[in-house]
This record gives sequence, C-alpha cells and structure tokens, in this order.
Amino acid sequence: MGLLDFLFPKYCVNCRKLGDYLCANCFSFISFADNSVCLVCNRGAIDSLTHPGCKGKYIINGCFSSLNYKGVVKKLIYQFKYKPYLSSLTEVLTELFYEGIIQSEQFQKAYDQKPILAPIPLHPSRFRQRGYNHAELLSLELSKKLNLPTINLLKRTKKTIYQYGLKRDKRKENLKNAFSPSPNILISQYPNIFLVDDILTTGSTLLEASYVLKRNGIKNIWGLTLAKD
Repeated sequence: MGLLDFLFPKYCVNCRKLGDYLCANCFSFISFADNSVCLVCNRGAIDSLTHPGCKGKYIINGCFSSLNYKGVVKKLIYQFKYKPYLSSLTEVLTELFYEGIIQSEQFQKAYDQKPILAPIPLHPSRFRQRGYNHAELLSLELSKKLNLPTINLLKRTKKTIYQYGLKRDKRKENLKNAFSPSPNILISQYPNIFLVDDILTTGSTLLEASYVLKRNGIKNIWGLTLAKD
C-alpha cells in the first residue's frame, strides 16, 4: 500500500470494502448498455445512429453509450459529480467507458474518421462549486486510450437548472441557448467530433450542443456517454 492509499484509503462505493472504489464482487453487478436510441425521436436504434427520417443539417449523427445507468453505476457517477466529489474516480470510470464503446462496430467506423473529443462544458458557477468538469476529466482520459485530442469547443453561457426530474420538453427548454462556441477557436477546422458527457437521458444536452457546433461548420458529430438511463 502506497503512502497516499494509507492516508486516504479507498472504499468500494457500493459495499464499502477497503481496497478500491469498485471491488471485484460489485463489478459483477455492472451491465454494459445493450440497446440504443435515436436522440431525435427517442425510439430504438439498432446501430446507435440517428434514424434516416430524423436526420437534419444541424442534427447529431448518433450516440454511443457504455453502461446502463443503474445500481453500482449510479453510485459511482453520483460520487464522481457530487459530494464527496471523488475526481479520482476518473480512471476506473474511463476504463469502463472505453471497454463499452469499443464493442460497437459503428463506433469503430466513426473513430476511423479521426474525430476530436469535445466535452460538454459546465457553467462557471458549477465549475467553481465542483472544482472540475467531470465530462472534461473523462474526455482527457479517453484521449489517452483513443489517441485522439480533447479540445474545449464549447462554453456554457446560461446557468441551467438541474435536468434531473424534468420531462423531455422541459429539458429542451432549459438547455435552449445554453452553449456558444469557445472564443478564439476556428471550430470548422475540426470536421468530425465526439461530444463527451456522463449520462444520456433524453439526449437534450447533446442535441443542443450539436446544433450549436454544426451551425459553426462541423460536419459529423457523435455523442459518447459513460452511461445511458
């Protein structure tokens, strides 16, 4: 055991067993996402891509998610985003993130186009409260595994209320005009993008972010989320 582990011991977020944030037994309760949806109509999509009839000039191409958002995964993500703000969960979560997305044939096809990774931004007030952007931490770790750069192409210009508990139409309204292009970056030089976030629920966040980026010259955008609700 190293000095840091001695001073700040790790406990399994689910059963509290000493040793690591996720013990071998609780790992067995995690399930990888085995279905996907079109973010526009919220109906099943076998290939994780936007349905042909739902496509549009400023619409996201599709979304790849790794885990089912339940049980142990919920606990991991909660402690990653909220108190006790365990940013050190980034490594174990990224391992799970990576193992899930690389199973998808359509992800591999998108990856072959060498997109950059662009994390969904936090509003400055939320960033100050948390001390980090969870989506950016995941994106930076994924960058190492995928050998693709992470670039912050968006900034959050509107302090939205928490999405939890909001219905689909209210989520969409809440996020309207929430993002703008980052200044001093020529966005159009990056034709292909993976938008990185933690949880896919209705897809409202990814749809709004994609809309802003595609209006600024991006050709192809796919969402990458750690978990799917």
